[in-house]
Amino acid sequence: MGGFYRNLGKSGLRVSNVGLGTWVTFGAQVTDEMAEEMVTLAYESGINVFDTAEVYASGKAEIVLGKILKKKCWRRSSYIITTKIYWGGKSETEKGLSRKHIIEGLKGSLERLQLEYVDVVFANKPDPHSPMEEGNVPHSAVKFARYMEEIVRAFTHVINQGWAMYWGTSRWNAMEIMEAHSVARQFNLIPPIAEQAEYHLFQREKVEMQLPELYTKIGIGSMTWSPLACGILTGKYDDGVPIYSRASLKGYGWLKEKILCEDGRRQQAKLREVAIIADRLGCSLAQLSIAWCLKNDNVQCVLLGAASVDQLYENMQALQYLSKLTPAIMSEIDKILGNKPVIKKEVRDQR
Repeated sequence: MGGFYRNLGKSGLRVSNVGLGTWVTFGAQVTDEMAEEMVTLAYESGINVFDTAEVYASGKAEIVLGKILKKKCWRRSSYIITTKIYWGGKSETEKGLSRKHIIEGLKGSLERLQLEYVDVVFANKPDPHSPMEEGNVPHSAVKFARYMEEIVRAFTHVINQGWAMYWGTSRWNAMEIMEAHSVARQFNLIPPIAEQAEYHLFQREKVEMQLPELYTKIGIGSMTWSPLACGILTGKYDDGVPIYSRASLKGYGWLKEKILCEDGRRQQAKLREVAIIADRLGCSLAQLSIAWCLKNDNVQCVLLGAASVDQLYENMQALQYLSKLTPAIMSEIDKILGNKPVIKKEVRDQR
C-alpha cells in the first residue's frame, strides 16, 4: 500500500486511504481473537489508521483494541489511533462537549486503550445543549461563540498536555466547523484538522459539496465512515433482513426499518443495477462501493468495518479496482443513482 497514503487535510499527518473502524464489531459482534486477526491483517497490509470511540460497546471496543496493541508491541510511532468523545456514561456530566467531559472522557479512553496519547481525538457530534440552540435570544450567537471557545480551549488543552496530537470533528455541519476554526484563530488556539462524515452511494451531499470548500478555505480533511451504509451496499438485504445480519441485532431496529421501508426498497432496486456494473468489472458490490468512495480525491481516509477476517480482506481488495472506475463508469453509476449533488446557481433578479 506504499502509494496509498495521503495527508489528512492540510495537516502533516499521513494516513492510509483506508482505515479499520471498530463500531459494532469490537467488544460486541466479534471475538477478541478475531479482532486481533483483523488488526494484524490491516497493520501488515499497510493500514495505519485504527478508529474507535468511548461509546463503542460502552468502552469495550477501546479495551479490546488496547489489549491487541499492547500484545503486538508495534512501534507506537508506526500507527495512528483515533477516538471520539461525546457519550461517556449515563451521568449528565459524562456526556457532551463540556471542558470537564472532553478532558475526563479522553483520560478514560487512554486508560482503556493503555496508551499515553491518541493521534486524533474527535468530537463525536455537535453538542445539542449549546446555548445557541436553547432559545432564539438576540445574543444567542455570542453565547454560542463563548461555548465554542470552551470546546476549542479544551481540545487545545488536551493536545498541549500530550494526550492527543490533533483534534477533529464528527457529524458537525460546515458552519460549526468554520466557527471552531474562527475561534481557534481569534484566541491563538488549535483548530480542528478533519471532519469524520458518513459517505456512501446514497449519502453524498456533505462530502461532495461542503467539505471540499472547507478544505480549500481552512484545510479541513475528510475521514469517512460507513462506506457500505451499515451493510446495505453489500446486497445482502436484497431479499429482506437475514437473521445474523447487523439489521437483526438488538438496538438496530432503525436500520431494519431503513431497509424495509419504501425508500429502502427503491435503493435495493438501484443496487441491483449497480451490481451488474460490479460484475462487469469483476468485483463484488461491496468492493465497488468502497472503491467509489476512494475515487473522490477530497476523501483522505475511508474507515472500513468488518465482522470477519475474510470480510476485511475482501473489502481491502477494493483498492485494486480504483483504476477500473473510469469517468465513463462513474457517470454510469451516477445515472443509476440519480443523486449527484449539484451546485445551485443563484438566479439574480434582472429587474
